[in-house]
Amino acid sequence: MVNFNQYSSVTMLNRRSFIKKSGIGLGYSLLPGSVKFLSPQDFISRRPEVGKRKFISKEVEKTIRSVKKVIADPELAWMFENCFPNTLDTTVTFYHKNTKPYTFVITGDIDAMWLRDSSAQVFPYLNLANEDEKLKNLLKGVINKQIEFVLLDPYANAFYDDPSKISEWKDDRTEMKPGIHERKWEVDSLCYVMRLSYHYWKVTGDASVLDEDWKRAMGLIVQTFREQQRKNSKGPYHFQRADGNPLDTQFAGGYGNPTQKIGLIHSMFRPSDDATFYPFLISSNMFAVVSLRQTAEIFNDVFKDRSMAKDCMDLANEVDAAIRKYGILKHPEAGSIYALEIDGFGNALFMDDANVPNLLSIPYLGYASGEDEVYRNTRKFSLSNANPWFSTGKFAKGIGGPHIGEHKIWPLGLIMQALTTDQEDEIIYCLKTLKATHAGTGFIHESFDVNDPGNFTRSWFAWANTLFGELILHLYKTRPGLLRMKF
Repeated sequence: MVNFNQYSSVTMLNRRSFIKKSGIGLGYSLLPGSVKFLSPQDFISRRPEVGKRKFISKEVEKTIRSVKKVIADPELAWMFENCFPNTLDTTVTFYHKNTKPYTFVITGDIDAMWLRDSSAQVFPYLNLANEDEKLKNLLKGVINKQIEFVLLDPYANAFYDDPSKISEWKDDRTEMKPGIHERKWEVDSLCYVMRLSYHYWKVTGDASVLDEDWKRAMGLIVQTFREQQRKNSKGPYHFQRADGNPLDTQFAGGYGNPTQKIGLIHSMFRPSDDATFYPFLISSNMFAVVSLRQTAEIFNDVFKDRSMAKDCMDLANEVDAAIRKYGILKHPEAGSIYALEIDGFGNALFMDDANVPNLLSIPYLGYASGEDEVYRNTRKFSLSNANPWFSTGKFAKGIGGPHIGEHKIWPLGLIMQALTTDQEDEIIYCLKTLKATHAGTGFIHESFDVNDPGNFTRSWFAWANTLFGELILHLYKTRPGLLRMKF
């Protein structure tokens, strides 16, 4: 946490010394060490037997076969085959209710559906939907299920399909309702719902999922965003948890630290489900800007609803202007960068967290180009020791976060690093590191120790698995030559 009123006493370092200190200017030729858990004969599919898979898509299976033929490294090919279909193999429940398709998607080892995770888990399948009607209906079902949950409670982040199920968080000091697993208010949760709907429509041209329930949910999302600008009151949401973990609760009676009302949207929690310190989470507000503009396009083009489209655009423009006025601050080493969190009074949190949306993911979200000067400075900060949650060890270097603690890297951060660079040596570094740190499992974990990849968290984390699949597909389409290398 940095108070910018104190900056006059800070000795500013120039960019050259920052780059030298951080190691960014050294490239990726000096890679961390490698660790071998398997030999080639061990690359046997870790997928469930065909009869035990939750959902089978002919187009996904065809894609796996096609992509594997291009991947020269057998271990990387094996990992792709295990990870890309993991969401379909193990986490989805598809059914119809009142003639509409619904798809409940768990995160993996937690039997609940996160709005964020479920969107990210199925996102890489969108481009295959037009060739597979069964898969297309499954994706429509995810959107319908998300809309149902948003209408139940736009402030909740995770839900059950069975409203009679009792959450372990039932005693949280907030307005818990039947069907809610957890009620942490995270701006990005609603953005992910908007993102999936928009890209489904753009890819398939199918507007049938954009029904009256969808329109009501979008109206509720915009209302919730405006409530959480808190211009006239603290709004209806508050949250506290009495488990002793400060990352799981909020300050000031559950409303968070005080803020200057500058037009940004308050987010009480980050994409990691950790509490924000300063409630204006910049990366999530960026995501809101992009998502509101995409939703405006739908209301304008599909519904010819100029009023709602304007409402979305006006809010997006207001938030965007506030980000550019208040979210870009002078770091003592990195120069002008985006802060992760601010309060509008001049205080800021300089760090980056591996969970998406984070500052590293700004081009992936579509908020700014990778060539944007402030983003370039921010990226260098995020991937350096100036970021307190960047770790370097015997086997890897990368971004972690306070959710798990020090000396742990999140593969989500490595994958996003590769997705947001055009430097081939950096992409190769990320692929090598992901390959070297799965600890012989063939899957991507939540986090691993930089000095011991066998010390990892969450062996079944479908978001990370599917995002890895998204990275490989991205390289297959844009840089197939890299996949023809052996690491």
